[in-house]
Amino acid sequence: MPRDHSQSDEAFRRRRIVAAVTLVVGLVVNTWALRIEPGNDLFYPATLALAGIWAFGALLSGPLHLGWSHTRAGDRPSRSVAQSLVLGAMLLGLFLVGALVVARIPVLREPVNGLLDHARFGSLPVVAVITAINGVAEELFYRGSLFAAVGRKHAVLVTTIVYALVVSGSGIPLLVLAAALVGTVVGLQRRVTGGILGPIVTHLTWSLGMLFLLPQVLSTSG
Repeated sequence: MPRDHSQSDEAFRRRRIVAAVTLVVGLVVNTWALRIEPGNDLFYPATLALAGIWAFGALLSGPLHLGWSHTRAGDRPSRSVAQSLVLGAMLLGLFLVGALVVARIPVLREPVNGLLDHARFGSLPVVAVITAINGVAEELFYRGSLFAAVGRKHAVLVTTIVYALVVSGSGIPLLVLAAALVGTVVGLQRRVTGGILGPIVTHLTWSLGMLFLLPQVLSTSG
């Protein structure tokens, strides 16, 4: 979609500095939060703090844009909600099919089960709310602030690599792979639509679907 997100050199430098500082702080907090033992109530404030870091850094760095897409008829622009829901559902279906394979390989299944234990041993509704908040905050930063800070060239590649590297702090290889795949999809979506709304909807559809459906797939196929 056509867009004009041009900034002055000073504003662009400021965005890059804020994005870099946010990334460093977020990396540290993310690594700590993902390594908290399931059942520990500290997990909730830790992950909310992480969401606050991503969101605050994104909003502080400069303007963020929702983006546009075409309607089915192609006669007017629209917000990319319906398309993003479909894209998120397709991603979810792909990952759930993959989970059927993962469920039969203990070395891959157990680290994922360990992450899901936060929902099993804690409050699922609370974890769902936190998952949604973090999904929105991550897209504000990675496909909003950081994407704009990288510049017009290689933004999809750079933001996806950075996203995967930050997630690698979890020590869960499949979560890193998921970050790389989802990051690529929403990064391309950000490039096409020119904004963060589509990536947010896609991310939430995928992440909340995984939260509720992945445990069922792993338990019935393991």
